[in-house]
Amino acid sequence: MTEEKQSEWVSWLKAFIIALFIVWLVRTFLIVPIKVDGPSMEPSLSDQDFIIAEKISYYFSKPKRFDVVIFHATEEKDYIKRVIGLPGEKVEYKNDQLIINDQIIDEPFLTDLLNQWSADTPFTGDFNLTDDISGGFESIPDGYYLVLGDNRQDSTDSRYKSIGLVSEDEIFGKARLIYWPADRISIVN
Repeated sequence: MTEEKQSEWVSWLKAFIIALFIVWLVRTFLIVPIKVDGPSMEPSLSDQDFIIAEKISYYFSKPKRFDVVIFHATEEKDYIKRVIGLPGEKVEYKNDQLIINDQIIDEPFLTDLLNQWSADTPFTGDFNLTDDISGGFESIPDGYYLVLGDNRQDSTDSRYKSIGLVSEDEIFGKARLIYWPADRISIVN
């Protein structure tokens, strides 16, 4: 092999290694593609949507109410849910109303769903932090969040003992963009 060809191969190899390193950096610290698995976040996110979640926000700030977050639910499974309750808050649902610290809080992302929902059954069943959420807390402890799916009738979320309140350490990303299918490309609200 001539010296010129060998130099070209080395250049290509360096470029390939640098590209792999950049991809690793971006996926590890900045963004990650995720496929939605299941109907728990409908209509905000649909089953089989592909989304981009960014990781950097939570290096510098804490999750906020109504952020759509990705967290490690088990060692094998990550879940996508919406933050409803923040540390220090007393949270309950009564008559399809979110009540935080004795104040009714609107959930604008549910408006269309609630307008279509039958009044015969509640969209979100009544529950409170003390009696119905694993741990029996009076208020959400520091470093933990109450998360729910938007599709309250079909969501495994903080209301289930297997999930309960989610530790801040388990939250690793914030959903930002639906990028596939093409007809659903949009910013995640």
